[in-house]
Amino acid sequence: MNTSDLTFDILRAQDAATFGRLLRQERKALGRTQSDVAALVGATRQTIADLEDGKNVGIHVAFAALAALGKMVTVTDARPDMEHIRQMMESELG
Repeated sequence: MNTSDLTFDILRAQDAATFGRLLRQERKALGRTQSDVAALVGATRQTIADLEDGKNVGIHVAFAALAALGKMVTVTDARPDMEHIRQMMESELG
């Protein structure tokens, strides 16, 4: 397999509520229940529900839940790049 053939969906979350929503979306896309993820993580189903609701859950649970779904965290710069700034300016100027 050529690595240039690989594509990755990048999902962005800058707050707990968005992170939880994305985690739920990914879990459902994989056909997993909250109980399935909880069993893999070693947590309760309610803890996974709380995580998906954006509630305060230990970061170790968040990382374990991601791993259980075959996902990981990538830290990126949240500042806009030059292309994004240009697009913002164009939309402001009409």
